Amino acid sequence: MKKTPAAISPDDAALFRAAVGEVNPLPEQNRIIPHSEPRRPFLQASDTVLPDTLSDSCHSEPPDDYLSNGLSRMTLRKLRRGHWTIHDSLDLHGLNTDDARKLLQHFLHEAEQQAARCVLVIHGKGMNSPDGTAILRRLTRHWLTQHPRVLAYCDAPAKEGGSGAALILLRLLSR
Repeated sequence: MKKTPAAISPDDAALFRAAVGEVNPLPEQNRIIPHSEPRRPFLQASDTVLPDTLSDSCHSEPPDDYLSNGLSRMTLRKLRRGHWTIHDSLDLHGLNTDDARKLLQHFLHEAEQQAARCVLVIHGKGMNSPDGTAILRRLTRHWLTQHPRVLAYCDAPAKEGGSGAALILLRLLSR
């Protein structure tokens, strides 16, 4: 049960000010406040024909976090902490596995073309599945481990979908 703060009496406020004494504001910091770019939701697959290279064969549960070989664990920590701005998002809710796989491939291809470094894929938690299993969650994460441009993924922050979404770090194209 959450308690509401009681009103501070004038005597307590005066006692606090006397104990703290005079305060000085901190000096102005020479920092740039990052601003997030507005992201556009990915709506549909483009007309580009992409080879279907992702396998549906997934015999074990894919990991909640994934880090490509040769990368530091610090990369995954930075991804979890929101170091990179989310440039685009894709919602796979309600799709069958074939449509979801194809749309994911097109989405990752488009993100690659747009030089998006970090994207969000919402796959859901499987709560509305007939038997309660998160099929799209399992398959989406399995597909991501197979994709050559995926460097890392982890659960999205709670405000972005939590375990029902994957935050993905992509390898940029060398131009």
